[in-house]
Amino acid sequence: MSAAHRVVIIGGGFGGLYAAKSLGRSPVSVTLIDRRNFHLFQPLLYQVATGALSPGEIASPLRYVLRKHRNTQVLLGEVVDLDVEKRRVILRDGEAPYDDLIVATGATHHYFGNEQWAPIAPGLKTIEDATAIRRRVLSAFEQAERETDPQKRRAYLSFVIAGGGPTGVELAGALGEIARDTLRHDFRHINPAEAQIILVEGENRMLPLFPPDLSAKAEKQLVGLGVLPRTGARVTNVDEDGVTVKIGDKEDRILARTVLWAAGVRASSLGKVLAERAAAPLDKAGRVLVEPDLSVPGHPEIHVIGDLANFVHQGGKPLPGVAPVAMQEGRYVARLIGKKLRGKPVAPFHYFNKGNLATIGRNRAVAEFGRLHLWGFVAWFLWVFVHLMYLVEFENRLLVLVEWVYNYITRNRGARLITYGQP
Repeated sequence: MSAAHRVVIIGGGFGGLYAAKSLGRSPVSVTLIDRRNFHLFQPLLYQVATGALSPGEIASPLRYVLRKHRNTQVLLGEVVDLDVEKRRVILRDGEAPYDDLIVATGATHHYFGNEQWAPIAPGLKTIEDATAIRRRVLSAFEQAERETDPQKRRAYLSFVIAGGGPTGVELAGALGEIARDTLRHDFRHINPAEAQIILVEGENRMLPLFPPDLSAKAEKQLVGLGVLPRTGARVTNVDEDGVTVKIGDKEDRILARTVLWAAGVRASSLGKVLAERAAAPLDKAGRVLVEPDLSVPGHPEIHVIGDLANFVHQGGKPLPGVAPVAMQEGRYVARLIGKKLRGKPVAPFHYFNKGNLATIGRNRAVAEFGRLHLWGFVAWFLWVFVHLMYLVEFENRLLVLVEWVYNYITRNRGARLITYGQP
């Protein structure tokens, strides 16, 4: 065992960061590479997109988070290729040699072959996405305030969200609260409560990964916020004026000037690089089909975790692309490397599901803890507690808690700023 053993981690999301933190006291040299200098708490991105939180409240500088890990260096850089034979990570402006490599570069939006929809229907994965969505949403109300044509005004006050998973449900619920509570007294020529919020889901129920009874509870809570759920509806076209959805054999046209995308994810481009350089098998979404120890087949020194990994060795179905999976995978790979250096055997990775949570809005949420199913205020309170605890820095926890208490009491969203300069 030698301190010279080099571990390179690509990606500072949940998987990469938790791997780095778990290796903090190990006799290895750790290099964490990311295109951004911060860790982003993605589960709360929708609150930035809807003006409840500011970007800095859900982001933590990587160097600050890892400042006490003397064996760890952070590099700001973009990985463009891998040299598997010589064990080198190729950056746009340099390289980083490794003995063990952890790839945790996550996923991006998936438009299922319709990439031309991306500029019209933005997804939600980055801070730039969140501020762009915030601008679109708030600008729609501003445009409606000035519009004299009733049909055009109706289009500005219509919002379509594609995808009824947790992100779509959270966005829809937040938009319902904005229209009915936050902006209630802000305008003189429109009534924001008349906004039409349509949530489109291709499956036959919202939150399809949750039990059916909780899907029904979530849908009922959405309706209570004025959201119109449309299940069994698949988006067939998106343009500047709205969305076309197909329900059975019939197509329906929805006029809306704001369309948001939460319908699917696609693995990052490093999945393709691993396929080309290490013959890594990929699934249809571009995720790497990993071994039981999260390694690439034939390359025990390369580990893939988080949304980029397709782990099917537990129940036969891929693990969900959620933060707890990435966190546990990051910790596991860190332990694996340590045991491997000591010559000790390592058991296969096993995900411990602590439960599933999805919030719909103020006092509205659903929670699954095995056979225990909760909804309403109790589920919402648990959601608040869990998300506060998962924030990386204590300062961020305090800031978010204060903001949430203020928002809860006043029903105001203090970060509803229309900013420019982002795509």
